[in-house]
Amino acid sequence: MPSLRIEKVDCDVAVHAWQYVHNHVIPTHHLSVEEVRERSGRHVLEVAHLDATLIGCTTVRPPTSETPAATVIARVLPGHRGRGFGAELYEHALAQAREHGAEAIETVVLTSNRDGLRFAQQRGFVVIEEYVLPGETIPWIDLRLRADEFGAGD
Repeated sequence: MPSLRIEKVDCDVAVHAWQYVHNHVIPTHHLSVEEVRERSGRHVLEVAHLDATLIGCTTVRPPTSETPAATVIARVLPGHRGRGFGAELYEHALAQAREHGAEAIETVVLTSNRDGLRFAQQRGFVVIEEYVLPGETIPWIDLRLRADEFGAGD
């Protein structure tokens, strides 16, 4: 049985793999290799493989002094959706956010990604803001996990 392997982006091969998944899932907001490298210094970026096959990636933006919420994002390539990988990646990223001391959890979804929006809402996320980035035409949605779903105070 194939096993899911989640690894930190810490080499050029992983940078390119993370970039590929990100740019494939978010075709309106392509990132360069340099942008991915820069993000890997600020955020926890990981790639997921099913044996040797790249299937997805995660991003955890840890809380900061200005923002006590961590942002968690799980991306799964279309050919691998609907098999529980998104849930597994999400749970993995959520655990990392908790380890970083997050007091709340947020995520961000491109409005055209109906699967991603449905996935987030099924897990207890609620919309807090919708906006369009400069130079873009498709809105983004910021969502926050309800405290009862995050386990705040546990």
